[in-house]
Amino acid sequence: MSNGSFPPESGRRGGTLAIVLAALIPACCVAFWLLSSSPGGSKDDDADGGSGSTAPSASSPSPSSPSATASPASGKPLQGKVVVIDPGHNPHNRDHPSQIARLVDIGTNEKECDTTGTATNSGYAEASFTLDVARRVRTALEARGATVRFTQDGDRPYGPCVDERAEIGNTAHADAVVSVHADGAAAGQRGFHVILPKSVRGGGADTSAITAPSRLLGERLRSRFAKATGSEPAQYIGDGSGLDVRGDLGGLNLSTVPKVFIECGNMRDPQDAAELTDAAWRERAGRGIAQGITDFLNE
Repeated sequence: MSNGSFPPESGRRGGTLAIVLAALIPACCVAFWLLSSSPGGSKDDDADGGSGSTAPSASSPSPSSPSATASPASGKPLQGKVVVIDPGHNPHNRDHPSQIARLVDIGTNEKECDTTGTATNSGYAEASFTLDVARRVRTALEARGATVRFTQDGDRPYGPCVDERAEIGNTAHADAVVSVHADGAAAGQRGFHVILPKSVRGGGADTSAITAPSRLLGERLRSRFAKATGSEPAQYIGDGSGLDVRGDLGGLNLSTVPKVFIECGNMRDPQDAAELTDAAWRERAGRGIAQGITDFLNE
């Protein structure tokens, strides 16, 4: 040929091609079968719920992931706990002098149903202070999963009386009760203190079962309140320990569950009053009380 090429060897090349195709076709079929039957390789596998193992989808967390095992209440350290907060006095007590002056049984003797409480020199009432702080405590505790009940929320004409305040905590089977107050000592006497129940027994009072856990609650409150507010324990009571034991308070005498009072500061002292009337300080006080309760309940 003029181009110098050789004619094709048709028989030899055709045979070779047939052999190659014969080898490739089965391999391709095997590969296709493997791809179509591999886990997750077909949407039909998810639809028919086959017994074969399938890879977890992005929308379905694996059993070992936190979201698969965590309960809705995860991160709620006080879930299932009941806390009663007792805001001392009542803003309306002053309008009902005869009702709050009547005597009630506190187990060891009788005392007035309630009092008006004290106030700062500028007229900021203890009853207003206690409600404000108590509400801040409630917000913090509920965020941690606790069930919080109040003895009063400014929604009663007066009181309740001290015996009823104790009964509210008892009936609720509270895990802890804290009565929020502020003191009315002389000017120059500063600081906070926590009042613990004395071991008393008489009449309807028997605190023998709650004195030990109440002390523990009080110690946790003392520590956390001081840290949160920067306040020092009162030097004019309790030998500067920040703890005072009393057997003359109906709210403690008649309690059958762990309970303490906290006197957050002295309303009659100008320096303490400046803190007690400051909303930012009251927020820190509420957090400190809530953390003290949390520590106690997580013991």
